[in-house]
Amino acid sequence: MSEWRRFASREELDCALAAHLAARLGAAIEQHGAASIALSGGSTPKGMFAQLSRQPLDWDRVYVTLVDERWVDADHADSNERLLRENLLVGPAADARFIGLKSPAPSASEGLAASTEQLSALPLPLTCVVLGMGGDGHTASWFPRAANLAALLDPGNPALLGTCDPVTAPHQRITLTLPVVLAAGEIILHITGEEKTGVLAAAAARHYPVAAITEQQANPATIWWAP
Repeated sequence: MSEWRRFASREELDCALAAHLAARLGAAIEQHGAASIALSGGSTPKGMFAQLSRQPLDWDRVYVTLVDERWVDADHADSNERLLRENLLVGPAADARFIGLKSPAPSASEGLAASTEQLSALPLPLTCVVLGMGGDGHTASWFPRAANLAALLDPGNPALLGTCDPVTAPHQRITLTLPVVLAAGEIILHITGEEKTGVLAAAAARHYPVAAITEQQANPATIWWAP
């Protein structure tokens, strides 16, 4: 089972997680000359991004990508890339080497090969992956009703990326596959609110996609939570 790290407030969580990630990235830079991190969108990590952006790192040696992305332009209100550019890739962190997942293709399936090629510069395995979770138990863009969910969660899938039509949410998606996440140096699930603790408690029994992270023992995730 995953280890929990509980905090009294979201502000305390944001500060602690940002400092932790900076330490992990700094150690990877010292050991390997570069570090890489995949981050998630949504409202939960915005405060953490602001804290992380101010951390004293050799940011030009940090490669930043996304766990998943909606197939929308980078200036769209729903773009995870826009979220990172506005909240993380500012100040000292503006020097980070950002690699987005969206390509100019009209659909996620048509753009998958180009998006995969974009990631060829990303040092793998990732130093850290920071996941979020929805109230339906999805993480990354692994949605419960997606037709290709089994392929995205297949531990033997050799692909870095897959596409997803979430059915229950807007926009086509592109997402890291489960094996890429499991290969990371550290997996963190960053969530807030009492409701999401209930979702996690039911994840295994209800076969929520997030259980592929929280129930596996190959690379146990750490859950960082605040009310």
